[in-house]
Amino acid sequence: MSEHYKFFQNTECEYFPCHKVENEADFNCLFCFCPLYMLKDKCGGNFKYTNGFKNCADCTIPHTRKSHEYMMSKMGEVCKLASEKE
Repeated sequence: MSEHYKFFQNTECEYFPCHKVENEADFNCLFCFCPLYMLKDKCGGNFKYTNGFKNCADCTIPHTRKSHEYMMSKMGEVCKLASEKE
């Protein structure tokens, strides 16, 4: 079974790679804008708050070759949060 949809790389992007990594060949651009940002402290990533904003500059969770499984495991929480009425 092919699983090529789980990994994408855009080496022509002017920001590639947008995070410091040891191996650029394994850098996954699929989740360029992290869908877990809205989970705040429940995303599981390496982040900090800077001037009241979530700073994910040191997080590479969405950018690993095997990130797809982790990201999909958190989508239930994202959907629940997104469906909540204010």
